[in-house]
Amino acid sequence: MENFVILDIGSNSVRMAINQIESDGSYREVKRVKNDSRLSEGMGQEKLLRSAAMKRTISALQNFQDVYKDYPNAHVKVIATAAVRQANNQAAFLKQVRDTLGLQIKILSGNQEAYYDYLGVVNSIKTPNYILVDIGGASMELVFVQNHKKKNLISLPMGAVSLSEHYHLSSQISAADLFNAECYIQQELNRVFWLKWAYRYPLVLLGGATRALARINQHHQHLNRAHRLNHYQLKQHQVLKTFEMLVDRDNEQRKQISGLESDRADIIVGGLLPLVSIINRINSKQVIFADSGVREGLINEYLHHRKLNQKH
Repeated sequence: MENFVILDIGSNSVRMAINQIESDGSYREVKRVKNDSRLSEGMGQEKLLRSAAMKRTISALQNFQDVYKDYPNAHVKVIATAAVRQANNQAAFLKQVRDTLGLQIKILSGNQEAYYDYLGVVNSIKTPNYILVDIGGASMELVFVQNHKKKNLISLPMGAVSLSEHYHLSSQISAADLFNAECYIQQELNRVFWLKWAYRYPLVLLGGATRALARINQHHQHLNRAHRLNHYQLKQHQVLKTFEMLVDRDNEQRKQISGLESDRADIIVGGLLPLVSIINRINSKQVIFADSGVREGLINEYLHHRKLNQKH
């Protein structure tokens, strides 16, 4: 028996997942912890990780280390995504983590992140054709899936935190700021030539912003927190109506919305605007939520390599 520990340093949160792997290759998650360290906060145009954000993230990793050290036979993998990937002071952050905690971080490229999203989701989604959408704090990954096979993928440099900060979407939102943000998103989506082949395709959603969208609607439908997120579905009009409601309120009013974590209220509009833009662009009639993603993709890859090594 082995414990596979994944530390996932995202732009908005850092997460730990501990999975117990049995000798037959089966696994189950035994521990999951999240800390909203918001590493990408204040990166700005110069793309610099701020000292306070780095401290918060390292502190969270330290707390995680205190937890997983008690698990026997632990194999630890540390990954980082958009915030660290884009940072001009990336080396300084990696050194701090190495010196403080002795951890080596693997920085995923945008395409790798999208690929692991696909690996994590493909076996759990019954729908054969869809666009996979993962909206993080500082990037968005898109994967074009036909007949359960990955056809194209891309990572775009925009996410919940970066859009909210740059276009002032955190509290009361002006029409001009919303319009400018939408223009930027459409400009980025113009690079994704294969979106036109996915007209009316459903969207399979990953990421914190889309999980919040699901929870708001589940609460509205009087479904409790125990209701499964995986395969939960919303129609186009439900997504657009929820987005309209969020845009219409300032940060304090959003904090009162049932199902929305208060510490996500200031970045939820920035997190959902790319989704709304894609829905309108390809006239997607339905969104499907998935509760797996990069971390499950990493586990699947690890188990595949483990199996190959055992054969030799």
